[in-house]
Amino acid sequence: MLRVGLTGGIGSGKSEVSRRLAERGAVVIDADKIAREVVEAGSEGLARVVAAFGEEILREDGSLNREKLGAIVFADSDRLAALNGIVHPLVGERVEELQRQAPDDAVVVYDVPLLVENKLAPMYEVVIVVDASDEVRLDRLTRVRGMSEQDARARIAAQASREERLGVADVVIPNEGTLEELDARVAQVWKRLRG
Repeated sequence: MLRVGLTGGIGSGKSEVSRRLAERGAVVIDADKIAREVVEAGSEGLARVVAAFGEEILREDGSLNREKLGAIVFADSDRLAALNGIVHPLVGERVEELQRQAPDDAVVVYDVPLLVENKLAPMYEVVIVVDASDEVRLDRLTRVRGMSEQDARARIAAQASREERLGVADVVIPNEGTLEELDARVAQVWKRLRG
């Protein structure tokens, strides 16, 4: 099993690369997706979050009101630590379960947005960074995702710098061109990972 960490700043195209690697046969483990799954309506994780934060964090349909919970935890570091103390172990258990299910010869790609910020590079045999300039990322966030320029700049600034990400990279996938160019680069990387 080859453990690959995949990261890139917001708007870099990391999700496109992740999807293309999965299409080629990689087992993709998406940390953000799992974090959402472990607190889905009716889950043990959501029950624990409700026990810690109260019923007011639920929507009428019984699902988690992420905005309301976010307003609570991002204003109080102790409350954020409490939430992380509930969610992170559940995410860890699910990641381990997915790893166990992967074939021995699998390329397992861990899609980790904050790999650099959380100093996780040593956990992986290969770190892939999807790279695009801040200007390209800003354009994508405003034009494609509809963010305000101010919000997009704030999100870019809140993450590791481009230089910090490139500093941990074993493989860099430049992504400032067309999807066809990206696809060709991913194909080359996949060939290298399987080699």
